[in-house]
Amino acid sequence: MDWLLSTVQQYVSPDTLIALTVLSLVFFIGSLIAIPIILVRLPADYFDIRIPRPWMENHHPMLRVMGHIVKNVVGAIFLFAGFLMLFLPGQGLLTMLIGISMLDFPGKRKVEAKIIGQPAILSTVNAMRKKFGKPPLILAPDP
Repeated sequence: MDWLLSTVQQYVSPDTLIALTVLSLVFFIGSLIAIPIILVRLPADYFDIRIPRPWMENHHPMLRVMGHIVKNVVGAIFLFAGFLMLFLPGQGLLTMLIGISMLDFPGKRKVEAKIIGQPAILSTVNAMRKKFGKPPLILAPDP
């Protein structure tokens, strides 16, 4: 084990390792707090691709553009943090799902439905929603 640590220290400074450890803990604790809050607050039909999801459509165009920019930046941060959590402690797939749901790109709804449709993820999310008295998520049936 000592050879592994010495090899890593040849390429990465101890300060960087400490910073990565602290960042990992922040992401882990942040995801434990943020993800349940976000998933419980979603409407039950949020991932049903048959139902349209307009966002800020009745707002001033400039406010809507700024909102989309902020939403995409935050979504990219969640997606990146979720990717890191695949290798570090945290709820990587759920964090990536939240990031993807905040981003705007073609085919996004199908990607979301594919991720949330995984039995392990769907059962985890629905158990969390049940704990807070929310109905389970509704998904479109497979074609």
